[in-house]
Amino acid sequence: MKCGYGVLMISFLWVSPLFGQTDSVKFDQITRRGIDYVYNLEFDNAEREFSELVRLQPRHPAGHFFLAMVQWWRILVDIENTQHDDDFLDALERVIDLCDEILDQEKDNVTALFFKGGALGFQGRLRFHRDSWLGAANAGRKALPLVQDASRFDPNNYDIFLGTGIYNYYAAVIPEQYPFTKPLLLFVPPGDRKKGIEQLTIAAENGKYASVEATYVLMQLNYLYEKNYSEALTLATRLNSRFPNNMLFHKYLGRCYVSLNNWPKVEEVYTEILARVHRGQPGYNALTEREGVYYLGLCEMNKGRFDSALKHFYRCDELSRTLDASEPSGFMVMANLKVGNIYDAQAKRDLAVVQYEKVLNLKEYKDSHKQAERFLNAPYFR
Repeated sequence: MKCGYGVLMISFLWVSPLFGQTDSVKFDQITRRGIDYVYNLEFDNAEREFSELVRLQPRHPAGHFFLAMVQWWRILVDIENTQHDDDFLDALERVIDLCDEILDQEKDNVTALFFKGGALGFQGRLRFHRDSWLGAANAGRKALPLVQDASRFDPNNYDIFLGTGIYNYYAAVIPEQYPFTKPLLLFVPPGDRKKGIEQLTIAAENGKYASVEATYVLMQLNYLYEKNYSEALTLATRLNSRFPNNMLFHKYLGRCYVSLNNWPKVEEVYTEILARVHRGQPGYNALTEREGVYYLGLCEMNKGRFDSALKHFYRCDELSRTLDASEPSGFMVMANLKVGNIYDAQAKRDLAVVQYEKVLNLKEYKDSHKQAERFLNAPYFR
């Protein structure tokens, strides 16, 4: 992004109430280094950088907010693990308290409005991931007017569009995707799906500190809700190229290729992912391995390499027995269905029937029961 001196200084306005002009330049340098460390999953290095911000200005919310973002990404790379949740929420509460101290003295302080709105927004994002719909909606309701005020006071701060974009998109989409949430959202201002995408795009293309996060959110919503897999692939490729050690960006790259039926690329991406798992690279954990072996099993199955495919699906099932604490995952269900398909293709009908009956006894994932019943009535053929 090209940026003249005047625009650069405007982008520092939300920092300037507590940081002088010289310190703003130092702040920018430290923050950019820390952000790069976060997205490459170098969390200790990121914490060192952001702790320096706190040391320089302990009453400024910025350093505390970015430290909370380190916890946020610790959560994202192992989303089913809740051990970092309390630390993350405590860090956000610290940010909110500091912002409130500033707002008590100056109710229109852009810095405090920006960071308080951001902290509340991230509270909502965690609660959304934890299926706490009312908590997520309430956090979003509180955050929206704050980021709107910050945007009005500083219209050239494109980072603010991350918060408004997330709110507008998900406030519109969640009631559509999860109708049972509608009564919980009656007190929440309505969203705007199209406007949300536009705002997130502005943040992704022009944001100073929120560009990567906005790009990540855009990739997710294009993949999960818009089903625009080509656009999701473009964004995943951009993120993976810039942050090649980020496991989450790496996995989304593979998922996009799966959705586009580009199986040579699926094999290439997930083979590299499994190699990183076996090397013990940070972030490449058992959840990552399970996803990798499942999709490589599909690749082998598509090629008719049934013995190799079975090894991948067996490993997927084995990992699921440890990882699925509350209920069978989609990976477990579909791996067992595919094992049944392979047994059919190998003319081992009795073993195939056992697999399909097993799938019927697992919680349904998408149309897994319908498929199992179909294959019980008529064997699977390639």
